[in-house]
Amino acid sequence: MDKRWRIGAVSYLNTRPLLLGMEQYPFKNSIDLIKSYPAKIAQDLLDDTIDIGLVPVAIMPLLTNPQIISKYVIGSEGEVASVALFSQVPMEQIERVYLDDQSRTSVALAKVLLAQFWKKEVEFIAATEGYMDHISGTTAGVIIGDRALASLSRFEYIYDLGLAWKQHTGLPFVFAAWVANKPIPAEFMEAFDTANGYGLVHLEEVIAAIPANEQLYDLHKYYTQNISYELTPEKRAGLEQFLEALK
Repeated sequence: MDKRWRIGAVSYLNTRPLLLGMEQYPFKNSIDLIKSYPAKIAQDLLDDTIDIGLVPVAIMPLLTNPQIISKYVIGSEGEVASVALFSQVPMEQIERVYLDDQSRTSVALAKVLLAQFWKKEVEFIAATEGYMDHISGTTAGVIIGDRALASLSRFEYIYDLGLAWKQHTGLPFVFAAWVANKPIPAEFMEAFDTANGYGLVHLEEVIAAIPANEQLYDLHKYYTQNISYELTPEKRAGLEQFLEALK
């Protein structure tokens, strides 16, 4: 394992447990870790400037030979808390929806659910800087990640997309997975999973390392009840159904 692998990871709170082990010796000596928001990591993988990325699963059809190389993902069995449609009016009154540009998967999921689950036709608006301040009246917005957690007390109506998917399909959802754009040696994949799993059994250490001003939510609940990290057969089935819906 003398090669340094280029790893791209999302820089949200939900990835902290997966990254704790990666940022420790000796594993960190075998990687170059790049952190950014989901859409940027996705583009880096598409551009082959990284070897493995924790990417929105909606980009998988755009890759020539995508391979999920880890048993750990960013998923949910129901309410995820950090991916939602926020509104000041109930669903039946929503006419326009801002789409958060930070994640392809959450935007695609919102479109699928609006069409298939809520049976809504709306006007979609590309998010611009400060778009959350314009969510009012009959204009709603998809917000993801830490910004969503910070918005939970700001809006009258919150439609959790992880929960809506579960209600719609009966299946859990995978928001992001560790995807490679090339073959990865089995020895590295084993070490990679060990590093991923370290923080999940040391959650108190993960939480203690997060500054108080970044703890926007009950993080113990978030890491044990909202985010579900294991790629189970049920999550694979949910992922396959979502990718089929994208077609």
